[in-house]
Amino acid sequence: MNLEPLLIAQLALLGLGTGLLAGLLGVGGGMTMVPFITIILSGRGVGADLAVKMAIATSMATIIFTSASSVRAHHRHGFVRWNLVKGLAPGIVLGGAVASLGVFSTLKGSWLSLIFAIFVSFSATQMFLDRRPAPTRQMPGAGGLVGAGGVIGFLSGLVGAGGGFLSVPFMTWCNVAIHNAVATSAALGFPIALSNVVGYIVSGHGLQGRPPLSLGYIWLPALGVIATCSALTAPLGARAAHKLPVKQLKRVFASILYLLAAYMLFRTLTAA
Repeated sequence: MNLEPLLIAQLALLGLGTGLLAGLLGVGGGMTMVPFITIILSGRGVGADLAVKMAIATSMATIIFTSASSVRAHHRHGFVRWNLVKGLAPGIVLGGAVASLGVFSTLKGSWLSLIFAIFVSFSATQMFLDRRPAPTRQMPGAGGLVGAGGVIGFLSGLVGAGGGFLSVPFMTWCNVAIHNAVATSAALGFPIALSNVVGYIVSGHGLQGRPPLSLGYIWLPALGVIATCSALTAPLGARAAHKLPVKQLKRVFASILYLLAAYMLFRTLTAA
């Protein structure tokens, strides 16, 4: 599988677009990468089931770099809640390890697509309804944060997303302001990605049918091009996020989630 100019251009455009979304919405760009990387790999002869898994793993790997880039911009604005990052990170690492080292390799690609569609649709609906949380509701204590982090890390590992599709609605439900939730979600993308990537490399080692230049389930050419380009646009998205009104930001976030859920549900039905 050669890195011809057309492939490089496709991956570069994908990186630029997902980097912008990562900074703007705190989703790490992973949920937008998975469908496109799946299409690219399938068009180059990779089996349908393996293409989905490699797309999920590769998109997660790029989040390591995207998160590091976008969180710097959010931190400069003072919106990252580092106390929440510290509370959620241990559970995220544990949940991500369970998903990527065990469950991910045993599930079929169609099941992963269905899980993606269900949880993303739920998150989008919560954002669109814009329900006001009880004024007294707060983030849980230390034990609750570890548990919530475990769920976020586990589900993120199954769908290749940076956790924003769960962590942003969860934090806003607990009366964390949307801009703080988006910025904190961007910071959480790093431990989510790191813990899952280690699992993807180990569980995919020696697997047959992978394209050249693969490390476990991770396709290195896509990782290199997308990570480089997304790091350029993530800070731009982060700066734009602080200028948008709260309601508009929520609707943009939810609309993108609905589109992504519909595509992955389509893949599930056509694969059945």
